[in-house]
Amino acid sequence: MNIDWDTIGPVLLSSVAQTIGMVLVTMLVGGFLGLVLGILLHTTRAGGLLANRAVFTALNLLVNIIRPIPFIIFITAIGPVTLAVVGTTLGTPAATFALVVAATFGISRIVEQNLVGIDPGVIEAARAMGASPLRIIGTLLVPEALAPLILGYTFVFVAVVDMTAVAGAVGGGGLGDFAITYGYQRFDWTITAIAVLIIIVLVQAAQFVGNRLSRAALRR
Repeated sequence: MNIDWDTIGPVLLSSVAQTIGMVLVTMLVGGFLGLVLGILLHTTRAGGLLANRAVFTALNLLVNIIRPIPFIIFITAIGPVTLAVVGTTLGTPAATFALVVAATFGISRIVEQNLVGIDPGVIEAARAMGASPLRIIGTLLVPEALAPLILGYTFVFVAVVDMTAVAGAVGGGGLGDFAITYGYQRFDWTITAIAVLIIIVLVQAAQFVGNRLSRAALRR
């Protein structure tokens, strides 16, 4: 099938830019918030640096409620919140907000699981030397778990790319919207294949960089 690149080309480039923009904002904002939430989950659990049963129970329950919700349901379920914060439930900004919220809770559990693997004896030694909880978190907990955290964030990056495609099904823009509008709905399988190929390239590039950074962190 012949493709009118004069028409399709600019739309494709715009869709790629939208997808990359959504992913980068999600990883930066959701990645930071997820790191903070994950650290709180680890440090407020019983025996943690900031042990607080009430805080841990509330945070743990919140993560357990939100994290398992399929994204296509989640993005519609938080519509009222998205409308209040962004001013609309359609388009790339609305989809990005939903992505940030979903990624925050997903990343928090990954961070918590990686921090749990750190030898408690090392933490106790730092506490015995008089190090403050904040210092232990910044100079011990996060650096010790850096390599697996990088791999965890790489996994989330791939998941976020997948979620941007899902967002396209509800008018979120990006490659998902492009593939549905110009490929699936027009029975143009070439367009669909092009969108899929670009997503594969993005994912492979992210996985390559993540693996390299993780190996570098292990050798430090």
